[in-house]
Amino acid sequence: SKPNTATKHKLQYCNNMIKGVIIVNNHGKPRLAKFYQSVESEALQQSVIRRVFTQVAQRPDSFCNYLEGIVPEWGEHIKLIYRHYATLYFVFAVDSQESDLGILDLIQVFVEALDKTFENVCELDLIFHSDRVNYLLDEIVMGGMVLETNISNILEASRDQGKLHADSLISTDAANGASASQIRGQLESGNGGGWQQSYSDKW
Repeated sequence: SKPNTATKHKLQYCNNMIKGVIIVNNHGKPRLAKFYQSVESEALQQSVIRRVFTQVAQRPDSFCNYLEGIVPEWGEHIKLIYRHYATLYFVFAVDSQESDLGILDLIQVFVEALDKTFENVCELDLIFHSDRVNYLLDEIVMGGMVLETNISNILEASRDQGKLHADSLISTDAANGASASQIRGQLESGNGGGWQQSYSDKW
């Protein structure tokens, strides 16, 4: 279901406070990692992912979905707010002043958008369609700020992005096809024919 007015009001307070979004499976394998507060190197990014996974995975599902996180790369006063769906943890690392329920609602918006895009989303969708997953997240969060929480608007923007990408591929293929046709024409009449003849004469 779509977030109600109260939920949208809560989500407005999330602006510029999201440090990162991490999706990992039950074995700690990252399926998406978006760092809105910079982490200098790839090695440190992997360290952050491992540290976040360790902190949420050791908690039983009966526990609440937020905790004071220990992520030195993002400084002090960080909260990890997450939801555990089947084989995946969706984790948002946020400033300690953020609304726990607001971020939980935001995670739900993201998951519902994924579910509608892939029709019962699963881990394989995140692996083989990572570009579309990133499109969706970028429609919801950009630069640590919440941009959109309405499912219909998010899906429409994602579809528009998909159409642009498809049109770009068609244009590229058409251009490549024209180039290939020109090359074939040159080979069949002109220097190309001579090259084929001289090459065959050698054998």
